[in-house]
Amino acid sequence: MLLKTFGWSFAVTALGLVAAVFYGGWQAFGIVAILSVLEISLSFDNAVINAGILKKMNAFWQKIFLTVGVLIAVFGMRLVFPVVIVAISAQLGPIEAIDLSFNDPDRYKELVTDAHPSIAAFGGMFLLMIFLDFIFEDRDIQWLRWIERPLAKLGKVDMLSVCVALIVLLVSAMTFATHAHQHGGGHADKASTVMLSGIAGLITYLVVGGLSGFFENKLEEEEEREQEAEEEAKKAGKPVSGVLLAGKAAFFMFLYLEVLDASFSFDGVIGAFAITNEIVLMALGLGIGAMYVRSLTVYLVRQGTLDDYVYLEHGAHYAIGALSVILLVTIQYEINELITGSVGVILIGWSFWSSVRRNKAIEAAGGGSDSKAEVTSGV
Repeated sequence: MLLKTFGWSFAVTALGLVAAVFYGGWQAFGIVAILSVLEISLSFDNAVINAGILKKMNAFWQKIFLTVGVLIAVFGMRLVFPVVIVAISAQLGPIEAIDLSFNDPDRYKELVTDAHPSIAAFGGMFLLMIFLDFIFEDRDIQWLRWIERPLAKLGKVDMLSVCVALIVLLVSAMTFATHAHQHGGGHADKASTVMLSGIAGLITYLVVGGLSGFFENKLEEEEEREQEAEEEAKKAGKPVSGVLLAGKAAFFMFLYLEVLDASFSFDGVIGAFAITNEIVLMALGLGIGAMYVRSLTVYLVRQGTLDDYVYLEHGAHYAIGALSVILLVTIQYEINELITGSVGVILIGWSFWSSVRRNKAIEAAGGGSDSKAEVTSGV
């Protein structure tokens, strides 16, 4: 099972590391290995969230996610994306940007750094909306009840998540403008760029999330009809399989997954520039990491890990919230990549430990529904 799920990731790792040695010797090997670990640690929460969505899709769309989705993730976000952001920010053609990345890596890094505020605003807002919509929703299972209960009550206010996100964006843009003005920098005009990029991230979330939500509602209606059919089939002694997302519903959920993956990859791509300026090594390292994220997603789905460890999804969403805040803070201030990577791992590890404790407590209490309702993470 493990080899079947992670086989391609192992193969890509071997090829990527061999390619790195041929490209730049053992130093390049070390850089690619570090970048791979960086990407996996930064994107572990991405895998947990992906798994929650992917388990609703049928086998065909799960396969599409692992094939076409990997091409988009590895080549689109980890190779093309760094070139595109430089091309747009420096008003260069794509070929010129690629030439710059090979022949003048220092200038290339400078241009990427210059584009960082708008990238961080877009990605930060998209991820912040995911977190806010999760935390403002009333749930049967709550992890940190002292936070989640009051916020779930506040979530009954219409459009609260959008309002909070816009306030956060406004504060971020104003802080950026004020700091630039006080230090006499030439970035004060970029406050409007931050605002526009953040609003673009918000609109992207609302459009893609709205479409996937619409088709998910359609699926729920279909599931209700299926359940009625199952009950009748049981009476007649005929088995009926469950419904999984297919067609338009699965397409928009796939689209949502790809936009989500793109937002998660922002921090990995930007963080990679702290380790190397070489686009080839960056693509190899981040590409290997992206493959493991994909494999881990499928592993979580097939093993039913999210059903067994109920707080994992909570931990991943808290990690998303932390990452969105970190991205917005990096509009103005530098944050060490180790902090960015470790926050997500710590939160997910904590939620996993809480889930294990909950399962043991339920088992000790006899596993009844009443005991399940009473068990919390102890926080």
